[in-house]
Amino acid sequence: MTHPALRRALLCSLLLTGTGLALESPPLPAPAVPAPAPASTLRGLWVDAFGPGLKTRAQAQQTVDDAARLGVNTLFVQAVRRADCLCLKSAYPPVTDPDLEKNFDPLAVMVKLAHARGMRVIAWASVTGAFNSAAPNTDPRHVFRTHGPDAGAQSWLARRPDGTWQEGRDGWLDVALPEVQDYVTQGIVSVVRNYAVDGVQLDRIRYPDGDVWGYDPRVLARYRAETGAAGTPAPADVAWGEWKRQQVTNLVRRVALEVKAVRVSAWVSAATITYLEPPRAGDLVSFRRTRTYWDVLQDWPTWMNEGLLDLNVLMNYKRDPVESQGAWYDGWNAFAQSMTARADGGRARVAAGSAMYLNTPDVTAAQAQRAVASGMGWVGYSYRTPTAAVYGEKESGAQGLDAVRKLLTAPGAVLSAPQPWTEAPPTVRGVLGRVTGNATPGWRSVEAWQGGQLAARTVTDGNGYYGFATLKAGPVEVRVSGQRWTDTVPARGVVRLPDLLVRDVALTPAAPTTP
Repeated sequence: MTHPALRRALLCSLLLTGTGLALESPPLPAPAVPAPAPASTLRGLWVDAFGPGLKTRAQAQQTVDDAARLGVNTLFVQAVRRADCLCLKSAYPPVTDPDLEKNFDPLAVMVKLAHARGMRVIAWASVTGAFNSAAPNTDPRHVFRTHGPDAGAQSWLARRPDGTWQEGRDGWLDVALPEVQDYVTQGIVSVVRNYAVDGVQLDRIRYPDGDVWGYDPRVLARYRAETGAAGTPAPADVAWGEWKRQQVTNLVRRVALEVKAVRVSAWVSAATITYLEPPRAGDLVSFRRTRTYWDVLQDWPTWMNEGLLDLNVLMNYKRDPVESQGAWYDGWNAFAQSMTARADGGRARVAAGSAMYLNTPDVTAAQAQRAVASGMGWVGYSYRTPTAAVYGEKESGAQGLDAVRKLLTAPGAVLSAPQPWTEAPPTVRGVLGRVTGNATPGWRSVEAWQGGQLAARTVTDGNGYYGFATLKAGPVEVRVSGQRWTDTVPARGVVRLPDLLVRDVALTPAAPTTP
């Protein structure tokens, strides 16, 4: 697709079919019916960085000791908070916090201590977080200081139509900016490269709440150039929403494949949105009516289907005693389980994340039990606020954790017989490439053919990157804009294809014929 009108046709095709990315392409073959995934043994705990737990060596030791007594086998440790790291060796500047012990590397120590106790550590990253007014980073290298609201054309913040950028106390990066896509990817990959973490979890991999974001002038210019749209789209413009949603998916793809290129055994996870009523199990149409899809622009069923997520941890933050929220919790879990089938015939993994901080210990135990009984993993939020009473400052963290532990480790409860989580991630190979040579490299259709059949298709991101994670090992032909490249998908690992140089040729009307 080269001419704006043709790009617009491509976008319309995507909207109408939900799967096709080029009008001239044959349909993808139907995926094989996958075998049921085994019941997950994942039992996890989120450890956040907004209070005690990770700020001193003594706190880190206490956190791991408490987690071991609780019986969990995985810690989701906050590594990237607001474009800064609770670590000393990454592309992000370190967190600036007066309570942080000098010369202390929280992530390194947590990995060492947890691994010694047989627990896995997943580095939890707030992908688009850039600023919080209650705890701003003071490092001059921080992205908010170099690309914040006063940086003019070099600002990287998500903006509303009126140009405002702050959402509550927070500022967010706009995932549609090519510079942000590179920055985020390089930051997260640097954590995997420098620490023996067992995986990464992408949090805030979305737009802010409200469905009114993405109006940075450069984002709008890119949208117009790639789709042929004119003017400024309204927030409710369906094509505009689809384009932004694709930018989020493109970033998930890029991060996932770059992480796998560094360490294919690393789990790629996301903490995903489950607002309000759940969609019906197996029904993508009802999912596309949820706020998850149209408001914050997450399409996590596609992420699972395309092998971009090994593990989807639902932020299924519901309170059973409140109206229908108990049914909502079960409904979102059921929907996620119905979406685990991948295009290659495998299955993504899912876990239910419970809001311990909103509930009493008995509700947390009941939610965990229901999730595990259905075959899902379970993760509690959070170590620092394990009960509603702790969150409301009515009891200490130690008191709340002890109350939860008694119920979760009672005979027959989900943590009564601790066991390790030793499962390997389902995505073990991939293809990553880039299209170059044109001023608008994004939104370009790319196809992968294997055995004479169309195996997968996608679109490029703002930097021209594309990739696939569910191809079979063996020969593959990549087709883009009339070019073809043949290579081999490895049995294990990510192959990087050479850059494909594509130069668009402007369409000119035919010369009038002489009568």
